[in-house]
Amino acid sequence: MVFQITQSQKDIQKAAREFARRAFNKDLVLEMEKNGSLPEKIRRKAAELGFIGIHWPEAYAGAGLGMLENVLVAEAFCEQEASIGIALMFSGFGSECVLHFGSHELRSALLPNIAKGEMLSGAAFMEYGPGYDLAGIETAALKDCDHWVIHGRKAEVLNGGAAGFYCVLCRMKLPSDSPEIGMLLVEADRDGLLVENRRNRLGFRLVRTTDLRFEGVRVPAANLLGKPGRGLQQAAASSMENRILVAALALGTARGAYARAMAYTRQREQFGRKIGQYQVTQHKLAEMALMIEQAGLITYSAAWHFDRGKSDAALVAMAKLASGRAALEVSNEAIQILGGYGYMAEYEVERYCREAKMLEVLEGNSALMKDLIAAKCMGKIR
Repeated sequence: MVFQITQSQKDIQKAAREFARRAFNKDLVLEMEKNGSLPEKIRRKAAELGFIGIHWPEAYAGAGLGMLENVLVAEAFCEQEASIGIALMFSGFGSECVLHFGSHELRSALLPNIAKGEMLSGAAFMEYGPGYDLAGIETAALKDCDHWVIHGRKAEVLNGGAAGFYCVLCRMKLPSDSPEIGMLLVEADRDGLLVENRRNRLGFRLVRTTDLRFEGVRVPAANLLGKPGRGLQQAAASSMENRILVAALALGTARGAYARAMAYTRQREQFGRKIGQYQVTQHKLAEMALMIEQAGLITYSAAWHFDRGKSDAALVAMAKLASGRAALEVSNEAIQILGGYGYMAEYEVERYCREAKMLEVLEGNSALMKDLIAAKCMGKIR
């Protein structure tokens, strides 16, 4: 496979970097973290420039481009400021389920609101008992004439309490059939939908995270996404797409931490020399650069294949594993290079390290990614 970034893609990347340089700054982020939210004006401006939903069809207010363009935007945003980049790119978290499995009416009614920066979305899949084992979920939906009635609780919902709608995975009980796992779209203003337990996290502080409780929430049958019994497959397809996004966010986070460490080595003096002139520092930077370039090539490749309908679970897992590892190790090494300053908020790298840890585990931890990679490798061996 041979691919390269086209000139139009480079132009998009350049535009994203220029916007981020103008709109993001560390003092702003420190204030945002105290408030726990991203100012609406930043999201609306990013949307106005076409960066939100850039890979969605134009019919739903997207730009009609591909996953690779989305990756380049996410990377550029996080390189400039990881926390803001993550919050912006997760504006439409879960909305890919509406795009791929929702009716034309649902897509037309909801997706343009996200692309315009007017609404957030969320995916309510995970529960406290089974965790990432979605086959063990207990949230149930019972068919009642032309409605579904939902009871249960979902854990760790990104954009919880801030989203306009959620894509909810549940056991769908038909009167004559055994329960099958399916997916329903639930608008945030439905009676019986309760937001609970807002979380304070190590990272992702600009992405509101809560639990959701469903107490007899009624949604029309038209809110069914896909088909009953296909919920796990649809969730897996959603995760495939989101893992590429997470890999891009982690790649940008690694680049941002590296840039700050590099800048510090060029101005910090020790024993009469810039610390960047010492071989031990140069070797640290070399290892950091190596991890970033490896992660970048795999992530771009995963996005390139996705855009051509050749998505590969193992390749996507490699991208997420490599980028997550790069973000965590590069940001941690950046703290070491900065020494005591590395722990101070105004020097930024401590925040990059916090965000990196969340990106490493989100949408499947490193062990799960290795399982997916090994499954393909063992298949080839056999």
